[in-house]
Amino acid sequence: MKEVKQMTKDMTKGNIIELLIKFSIPLILGNLLQLTYNAVDSIVVGHFAGTDALAAVGTANPVMNILILGIIGLCIGASVLMSEFFGSKNFTLLKKQISTTIIFGCLFSLFVALLGFIFSKEILSLLNVPSKIIGASSLYLRIIFLAMPFTFLYNAVAAAMRSTGDSKTPIRFLAVSAILNGCLDIVFVGYFKMGVVGSAISTDIAEACSAIFCILYIYRYVSFLKLTKKELVLDRHLLKLTLRYGSITALQQCAPPLGKLLVQGIINPLGVTTIAAFNAVNRVDDFAFTPQQSIASSIMTFVAQNRGAKNEDRVSAGFKVGLLIEFLYWIFICSVTFLFKTPIMNLFASSKDSQMIELGVKYLSLMSFFYILPSLTNGIQGFFRGLGNMKVTLISSVIQISIRVLFVFMLVPIMGMESVAISSLIGWIFMLAFEIPYYFIHIKNTNKFHC
Repeated sequence: MKEVKQMTKDMTKGNIIELLIKFSIPLILGNLLQLTYNAVDSIVVGHFAGTDALAAVGTANPVMNILILGIIGLCIGASVLMSEFFGSKNFTLLKKQISTTIIFGCLFSLFVALLGFIFSKEILSLLNVPSKIIGASSLYLRIIFLAMPFTFLYNAVAAAMRSTGDSKTPIRFLAVSAILNGCLDIVFVGYFKMGVVGSAISTDIAEACSAIFCILYIYRYVSFLKLTKKELVLDRHLLKLTLRYGSITALQQCAPPLGKLLVQGIINPLGVTTIAAFNAVNRVDDFAFTPQQSIASSIMTFVAQNRGAKNEDRVSAGFKVGLLIEFLYWIFICSVTFLFKTPIMNLFASSKDSQMIELGVKYLSLMSFFYILPSLTNGIQGFFRGLGNMKVTLISSVIQISIRVLFVFMLVPIMGMESVAISSLIGWIFMLAFEIPYYFIHIKNTNKFHC
């Protein structure tokens, strides 16, 4: 139990910037490792199975991401309640919240997996996926859906650990599963030439391992999070609160990939080369955005714990420190993406795919500078999630996605894939135009950090 006390962290006291940085770094690394599942798939498939296979994986991923991020959104909503209960030292309610989240989430993820497995091809057909790759794409998606319950379990248990201030332990198991995923990709896709099937199976095995490792750790080392048979209950009141927070957060989490899915439908008629380039730059965007979202999650946990402890001054100070960290991160990611855009694109294709590489380089030349705006929007959303105000995050996300898709629809026929970056910029500007005034109105009207 001594080790566990060191891993958990009470964020209601201590140096704010130190707490946020120490909490954010493992969270960033963990989420980046999660992204390597898809990125490694894309790199290995692109090199060993060709552009058609890479395009097949790319068209399937937005569908998969919508459902996975919906599950993650449910876990984020639940983690706000977990953080509040941990901050107020109410461990009985904390256990009930974890139990309620796991029971409901497992049932929900099984239902989603079944629907996804049955209707994968029909969904892809609606997105105008070229007939040349729709068979491989639907097969990849069906296999991925089989691991949905494991995806939920990992995120639920990891959310419980992070709510207690432990952002380090989940990354350890995720690191092992990420390495496993890469090794299996090379074996199944590179050696056995299994194509998209091998890539999907590798991801499923890795997802299952990350979930199992987290559960075993909880039951061996973290007694106050371990659930006995009697404690496995579905609390109706907590379920209502979880769905109130989680459903809105799930919708908000689904909004970006839904927008990406709609953009994918506009990109698909441009041909396999453009589809492959779009898939590659989406991977780069994911790696750029994820640390911003991780910092926002740190802000959320900090605000929620201090809200539970009634430390209103620390809520305000933590939000400002979080925004500063977001800005410093943008300087870093802008520099890296702009300076290394060509080597980055070369990771996803061989030299013979020069047209695809050129499309991606032009896109990243613009987007690297635009990353400043989502760093601000994510920080603001983390603040409001910590307060339990999920509606503002949903509304602002819907605004951003709607504007982005509208401008993509208008500009892609004229400017090609570069217009996707410009459309994203316009969407983020509209998003901030809603969030910033809302924040100041909230502060002026309440002078307290509660909803």
